[in-house]
Amino acid sequence: MSGYALNVSLAVLVVVVCVVLAAIGMSGCAETGEEKKGAKTILIVLNRAPYDGTDVAWNALRLVGKLKDDGTNVRLFLMNDSVDLARESTKAPEDYFDLVEDVKKLIAKDVPVKACGTCQTRCGIHKGEGYYEGAEKGTLGDLSEWVRESDQVITF
Repeated sequence: MSGYALNVSLAVLVVVVCVVLAAIGMSGCAETGEEKKGAKTILIVLNRAPYDGTDVAWNALRLVGKLKDDGTNVRLFLMNDSVDLARESTKAPEDYFDLVEDVKKLIAKDVPVKACGTCQTRCGIHKGEGYYEGAEKGTLGDLSEWVRESDQVITF
């Protein structure tokens, strides 16, 4: 069996186990990408460039991670120059945190991340470059929906 087929088989098995556990009233699958029912939902909107001489982007990502670890439903929407955080070509300056890797770690923890589609061609150092897998191309409609569904919105 190829590695890909094995990964798909394991993913299907995890979904089946989660469905069975949910059917008998035992969740145990909080890390499957689904938001926790009854938990507060917070949207973080990041507008700042990743490496602009401040720690604003880094602090925003740290907050997203802490909220997720604390059991909060948290979403991240990247706008303006912060969309560079969703691009492979963005590299950290020497002796600084790799914020692109930090976003990827959040995605791996099932934090939904959307990066503005309009900003893809207009903003950032790497204008026009696509986004890596896991960072979904978002629209103003997506942002509007996330704002309406959130209990709290925080902008950086």
